[in-house]
Amino acid sequence: MSIQLNHHRRGEGPPLVLMHGVGHHWQSWRPVIDLLAADFDVIACDSPGFGRSAPLPSGMAPTITSYADAFEWFFAELGLTRPHVAGNSMGGAIALDLGRRRAVGSVTAISPAGFWTAPERRFCQLSLSAVANTPRAARPALERAARTRAGRVALFGQTFGYPTRLPAEEAVATLRDAWASPAFAAVLKGFDGYSFQRPEELRQTPVTVAWGDRDRLLPYRLQAPRARAMMPWARHLTLGAGHVPHYDDPPAVAAAIRTTALGSRPPARGGVGVRSA
Repeated sequence: MSIQLNHHRRGEGPPLVLMHGVGHHWQSWRPVIDLLAADFDVIACDSPGFGRSAPLPSGMAPTITSYADAFEWFFAELGLTRPHVAGNSMGGAIALDLGRRRAVGSVTAISPAGFWTAPERRFCQLSLSAVANTPRAARPALERAARTRAGRVALFGQTFGYPTRLPAEEAVATLRDAWASPAFAAVLKGFDGYSFQRPEELRQTPVTVAWGDRDRLLPYRLQAPRARAMMPWARHLTLGAGHVPHYDDPPAVAAAIRTTALGSRPPARGGVGVRSA
């Protein structure tokens, strides 16, 4: 099967596919793309049912497995053979699934979904459902708030470590695309049956797991240790950032992805804004 995804492509080098989290869009990666385009053919995607991409084909359940299937079809559509992938949140879970299938050259999973307990998963679902279910009458006021520094702190403090670094226009666009997403609610419900499993199937794929120590959606202190315990052979990094770190610290995110994809050893102290965990 083939699938077309809305995407932004820039740069030259080995292909690198970037995947966002639930309710987000490819534009969240903009600051990181600027730093990676000299080394990679960067392809930042809107996942099915988010941004400007159509939902999954009719009859496909909105699960991590189905989204990984869709990205495999997308790779074939573009003629990509085992590209490097980096994903955030839901995108990180998809990236790990693709790594399990050996469909990719390397995986950088940033605060990936799936290392939760049932109560932690429910907390995530309820938190994001509040965004998905924002009443239409309240949306103009939230957009106005998002254009202010104080408003961005209030609205994005759970997902961004430093919300004021998020540009006002990107904050507004993030809200609008989340509200417009036809897949948001169904994907959140689809998390009910998902948790990360079978880590041994990833041993043959280079994997980095990076987690923001200011992550308040998938809390670092609870979930990052589980990822380390399940994949002790992987490279684990701590970012001085939140759940979505792309605007918090673009150089640190880019360094984590670059080092994983190029297969080099990390600097002795973990690089700019990054420390080994």
